[in-house]
Amino acid sequence: MFPKVHAGMEMAMERNRDCTKTMGNWEKHIPVFAQKMKTYPGLLWKTMWKVGHDDPRRVIHAFKVGLSLTLVSLLYLMEPLFKGIGQDAIWAVMTVVVVSEFTAGATLCKGLNRGFGTLLAGSLAFIFEYIATESGRVFRAVFIGAAVFLVGSAATYLRFFPYIKKNYDYGVVIFLLTFNLITVSSYRVDDVLKIAHDRFFTIAIGCGVCLLMSLLIFPNWSGEELHNSTVLKLEGLAKSIEACVNEYFVATDIKDTENQSSEDPIYEGYEAVLDSKSKDEALAQYASWEPRHSRCHLFPWQRYVKLGGVLRHFGYTVVALHGCLRTEIRTPQSARTLFKDPCNRLAGEISKVLMELANSIRNHRHCSPEILSDHLHEALQDLNTAIKSQPRLFLGSNKNQATNMLALAAAQASQKHEKAPGVSLSSVKTDSSALMEWKSRRASDSKEAERKVLRPQLSKIAMTSLEFSEALPFAAFASLLVEMVAKLDNVIEEVEGLGRAACYKEYQPCDEVVVTCDRKKINVSQHHVQPDGAD
Repeated sequence: MFPKVHAGMEMAMERNRDCTKTMGNWEKHIPVFAQKMKTYPGLLWKTMWKVGHDDPRRVIHAFKVGLSLTLVSLLYLMEPLFKGIGQDAIWAVMTVVVVSEFTAGATLCKGLNRGFGTLLAGSLAFIFEYIATESGRVFRAVFIGAAVFLVGSAATYLRFFPYIKKNYDYGVVIFLLTFNLITVSSYRVDDVLKIAHDRFFTIAIGCGVCLLMSLLIFPNWSGEELHNSTVLKLEGLAKSIEACVNEYFVATDIKDTENQSSEDPIYEGYEAVLDSKSKDEALAQYASWEPRHSRCHLFPWQRYVKLGGVLRHFGYTVVALHGCLRTEIRTPQSARTLFKDPCNRLAGEISKVLMELANSIRNHRHCSPEILSDHLHEALQDLNTAIKSQPRLFLGSNKNQATNMLALAAAQASQKHEKAPGVSLSSVKTDSSALMEWKSRRASDSKEAERKVLRPQLSKIAMTSLEFSEALPFAAFASLLVEMVAKLDNVIEEVEGLGRAACYKEYQPCDEVVVTCDRKKINVSQHHVQPDGAD
């Protein structure tokens, strides 16, 4: 009996300790939670301000959607309108919610898809209902079930067609939804024609309100968005290249470059290029739904998508150039200084070409005939001459190689002397015994500290013992600059193809503009030089 009482007391004490521990944990978390709640309103306000400040059109679009919802809600709130439409007024509200998009092209695409999908589904459902009513009730149920199966299967299979998937997928979904609602409900409701009529009428009201808001009140055109984003991508690449080359010849620590975040201006310059594929394709698709606003009968929006692909391949070279700033083995600053001026000049010429391409697209005109001027070829020749003038750096010397090999041998002998006898370097073992030995040494704190100190030192000496160790980083950097010059031809060719397909105006000497940081001044100066009849 006593042992049982004692055991019960121990369990009660254990529960009391658990409760005390839980309460202690809650007491620790309460101040942290309270601090987060204090900072949450400020953080929320900063996020809201940043989203609106980055693109003020978002604020306008939010007010437009709110106004559209208010207008269609009057169908419910006003008694005369509600008596005329009835409960089907809710379909107008649902239509505004699902159709309202940021750009006019996207709203047009979804609105027209929803309208035509509803109209086609209602018409087909009425035809099937007319055929079914001529037979008995049992056959009517069988006929409705078969119609739902066949139409649903056929419509779903159509969604796999690439052209349907790209342009009319939303319309097919609405067709399926409306057809099944009307067809199935007609078995229990007699006046199916009135159901289809009221539903189509309310959906048309919702689509009409959305289209009026998108097209007439501060419209955001998908084509204009795609056009401007292409210009900004070219300008971002130009700025990233110049910033990369300038930073490469500045004496900075590798640790400083490793701590760079996504807010790095170099990264921000080419980030939009690398992540633009899906956005460009969507904008080009929505732009094809928008009204024609060019001299061309069919504006070649897909050429912008193709140009975006060429710019992405060019951007990969910029990413590699940016990676040269973060290499572990770097060419000494004294050696890099010898090539600073040729590299800066070459990067400047590449940036000038990209900025000229951006200006030509912005102004809807062809590029300057001298876009690949002699200055670019002269900059290439200067870099080539500078590299040839330093043969010892790139060909190496036997003296330096022998010195480095001696340093490597000395480090190996020192490490063997300090380690326990019979234990060899794990870097030269590749079998399972070496793996087990490495795991056992990792468990020991003293030997782990020794490994952290000696192995990096040995590996760096081994890498610097290579004959071209000092020249390889700069050789990679210079080769990437030359690769950019080669890829410029593809970019220029694609921009010229876009200009021909989009009926760009011919280049005039008066179209020369000076690129500055003030975007408003650029737009004003370009507006004055455009001739009459320009886009």
